[in-house]
Amino acid sequence: MGNALRFLYNNCCNSTTAGGDSTGQAGGAEASGVSALAHDLFQFEINSQVPEGLTKYVVSSKKAQANWYRKLGEAWRETKPPPKTAQETSRLVIQTLKRHQKADVEGLLAFYGLPLPHDLVDHSSGFPTSLEGVKFELQTLPIDTKSVSDGDTVNVYVSTADSRESSSVPRDVQTAAVQRSKARAEKNYTKADALHKKIVGSGYRMINLQNNEEVLARKYRIRLRGIDAPESKMPYGKEAKEELLKLVEGKCLRVLVYDQDRYGRSVGDIYCNGVFVQEMMLKKGLAWHYAAYDKRSELAKWENEARAKRVGLWASSNPEKPWEWRKDKREGR
Repeated sequence: MGNALRFLYNNCCNSTTAGGDSTGQAGGAEASGVSALAHDLFQFEINSQVPEGLTKYVVSSKKAQANWYRKLGEAWRETKPPPKTAQETSRLVIQTLKRHQKADVEGLLAFYGLPLPHDLVDHSSGFPTSLEGVKFELQTLPIDTKSVSDGDTVNVYVSTADSRESSSVPRDVQTAAVQRSKARAEKNYTKADALHKKIVGSGYRMINLQNNEEVLARKYRIRLRGIDAPESKMPYGKEAKEELLKLVEGKCLRVLVYDQDRYGRSVGDIYCNGVFVQEMMLKKGLAWHYAAYDKRSELAKWENEARAKRVGLWASSNPEKPWEWRKDKREGR
């Protein structure tokens, strides 16, 4: 077996598979999909068997499936460096099996929980070289499912242990946090819940981390700078919210705040694992460039790319602009 495949199998797969069976889609996360595919390619080189359950996702015969795994194994060995991320792995599968049926390729990707062709979007790398106009920067705690309200707004929490936050926590919030910890230790959960409501009402929250540690965190409501996504009740409003959630859920964000809008939201740029979130929303056709408030040429460029490809809301010939939709609602039309 090739060294690249052996290395990925030894370092990833042993912890995500059990009893020699493929993890397949059951791996859940895209990272598990990468290691699951590597595991199955490794097993195929040993016994020439494709994973059980794949047939439910594809239309071709097991003989055809075996041909895919042979081709993928060869492609994986020849790729330098070998694919490590879900996006890289999806591109390898799509390129290697480009002459095969679309239903089979997409079914294979779905079996491993890897991104489908329409989900693959190239993005710029790194953070902005200039921080001109930035008022402050936030490093957030992991984002949970309920934090995204629509396609251009997300609630984030920043630990009060952060140097910027530690000196500005109101004394009554600090006191309530201490009293709540004491109440929980005494199993007086009614009192603890009442104290937490007081904390939340002041713009803070007690956040449980994965190690069961609780931290006091300040809430910020972030309006993504330079884009305007469809409202929830508009066409593609649901898809925009789901895409933003997919980009940020479970991740710690870097937020560069430039301003505050009339609703008290912090207007900022959001970066997630080196990905500029607004760029992804525009390229996937799930937001407009909000040119009335942001003149950055790259945002216009990314919107135009999505228009040309007719992806997302641009599949419609004349999609309604969200700012016009809101104006009509205000005026009762």
